[in-house]
Formats: sequence, structure tokens, C-alpha cells
Amino acid sequence: QVHLAESGGGSVQAGGSLRLSCQASGYTYNTWCMGWFRQAPGKEREGVAIADFDGSTAYVVSVEDRFTISEDNAKNTLSLQMNNLQLGDTAMYYCTATTPDKCQFVRTRLRTTGECSGAVCSSLLTYWGQGTQVTVSS
Repeated sequence: QVHLAESGGGSVQAGGSLRLSCQASGYTYNTWCMGWFRQAPGKEREGVAIADFDGSTAYVVSVEDRFTISEDNAKNTLSLQMNNLQLGDTAMYYCTATTPDKCQFVRTRLRTTGECSGAVCSSLLTYWGQGTQVTVSS
């Protein structure tokens, strides 16, 4: 059974930084494509960033140049460095894992449209962590 455990959320003022981490267990890490989704109150879940096996990454357009996704395969961890946080980044952040083919859809969608949200995208993610809250205040 795959288990994903997030940490690193918290409260920060606009312009500040946070680093989220996800510890993965229960499977061979590099057999799944990993990423981060988020959900703000009253909004659909949206893809934030995704990292593929070849090191390629994709981001929702609203976080490009501010967020960086990275993996440490030796430690089975996924990270999301978030800089210059804005009020609109307030949300519950989820670590996710999916198969390579579904990952390709999410990655392509992010790159071509700048977003991947709602059930169309969230339904493609096989495993979800419990989430970690990020709150940005002015």
C-alpha cells in the first residue's frame, strides 16, 4: 500500500517562503510519477507541479518562477519550495502519485493550458496524502 505523508505547511505573510516535503513509502519510488495538487476553500482541486522520471517538470501558470518541485530518490521524498507566496496560494496542499501515462496527461495539460484542475485532472491521481495547510496573510 502506497503511503504519502506531507509536512512543512504553516502560516506565512505574503512574500514569504515555505518548503513542503512528502515522504513516500510502500513502493519502489521511481515507478510512480509524483506531484503536488492544492485545494482552496470553495474551489476545485488543481495541479500545482508535477515531476516526471526524466526530470522534466510542469507547473500551473500562477506559480511559475515562484515554486520549484524536486525529488530525492535516495530518500523517497518529494519537495516543493514555495517562494514569494501570495494570498491566492492559500490552500490545502496534497502530495500525489500516479502512473506514467496519466502523469503525461497532467504534464501536457499544465504546459499547454497553464492549468490542470477539477475532476478531469484530480481523478488521474492514484494516491493522495492527507494534505498540509498553507495559509498566506497580508
